[in-house]
Amino acid sequence: MRLTDFWERLEFALGAGYARSWAADYVIAELGGRTVLQAIDEGIDTVDIWRAVHAELQLPARDR
Repeated sequence: MRLTDFWERLEFALGAGYARSWAADYVIAELGGRTVLQAIDEGIDTVDIWRAVHAELQLPARDR
């Protein structure tokens, strides 16, 4: 998944005004205790990050 696709999905799920803030502040256990931005900076595949976000936010299956 391209990074731009990831951000589009996150903004759709959380809203454009909140997605980047959430990504910077919210720690996800499935990402090894990292925030989304930390995971991106450390080179974790965006597909894996999205799966963790999807599970954390309990998004509908159609949004996978």
